[in-house]
Amino acid sequence: MRASILSPSRADVAIAAVVTVMTVTPVLVPHRQPWWAVALAVLMSVPVLWRRRAILPVGAVVGCATTILAITAKSLPHSATLVLLLPYGVLVCTYTFAAADLSRARRAGGIAGLAAGVAASLVVPHENLETYRYLVTAIVAAYALGVGARARRAARDAEREREARIREERAAAVARERTRIARDMHDIVTHSVGLMVIQAETGPLVARDHPEKAEAVFEAIAEAGRDAIGQLRLILGALRGSEAPGGAAPARGPQPGLDALPGLLDNARRAGLAVAADVRGEPRRLSSGVDIAAYRIIQEALTNTIRHAGASTVRVRLRWSGDALDVEVADDGRGARELREGHGMIGMRERVTACGGRLAVRPGNPGLTVTATLPIG
Repeated sequence: MRASILSPSRADVAIAAVVTVMTVTPVLVPHRQPWWAVALAVLMSVPVLWRRRAILPVGAVVGCATTILAITAKSLPHSATLVLLLPYGVLVCTYTFAAADLSRARRAGGIAGLAAGVAASLVVPHENLETYRYLVTAIVAAYALGVGARARRAARDAEREREARIREERAAAVARERTRIARDMHDIVTHSVGLMVIQAETGPLVARDHPEKAEAVFEAIAEAGRDAIGQLRLILGALRGSEAPGGAAPARGPQPGLDALPGLLDNARRAGLAVAADVRGEPRRLSSGVDIAAYRIIQEALTNTIRHAGASTVRVRLRWSGDALDVEVADDGRGARELREGHGMIGMRERVTACGGRLAVRPGNPGLTVTATLPIG
């Protein structure tokens, strides 16, 4: 099917050949005209072979040759044989002017030049009204066909651009989803598994020195493990959904927000931290993105405190205002003179930036303070 469609270059050759035959034949058959008439007929037709590459020069040559031959036709011997001669080259050039991607000035200039030549070829020889109608109708039809071809090409280009934009948007959405899943995986694994490791390390000491507290330690380990498994199942379910046939969007399960904050603080207390919570202002309903971001920021800050700070106390403060929620996590640990942002800190910053907020990490003496300002208006 595709093999039967002519390429543009072959189509140009075929069109030029047909126009040349139809233009030159009336000049040669049945009565041969003078050589210059044959040369003008050739100039009226053959140059259309290069119309795509140089439409303005081709239009000028074809138009001038057509006008000269039309004006001088009646002075030629056997001029009646030229009655059937039509400006096929002019019609092809008119179509090309209308169909080509030209500036308005170039298109208007080309059409004006052809129109002037056609008008001269009608007025000077004093053609009859029927010739006017016939020729004007043909030129208008050629121009309309060219405009239609340009409109169809523009529609195809717009459709291809739209499809390319959709592909880019889908690829960006996939990249964002992968980043989100990677951040969630990091938060879940580092927090829950970190708690389990710390509690498991302190378990033997508690069992030896305070046997009555050993059960609570092991229950805390089990609770952290169950929480991690539940959240990981949600993420793995989203991954399986993204691989479903048909490119279906992954279904996101409910992720923890500030409603789950008491359980998060209890886990930190089980890990040995003295946690103080301070809420100021009137809580408001948050968007899903801000709610999840606030929870994950507190989770990551507590994880860093438990694993690296060597702190004994931590203060979690939520400050509600008219258009923002300030989240602050401060500990009394070792702090750091030079902050090195790992995956967790980068993840927090990306979450805050995605919500349009700001993140600040300030080393103290002692401790470290993480502050996030999230817009809620």
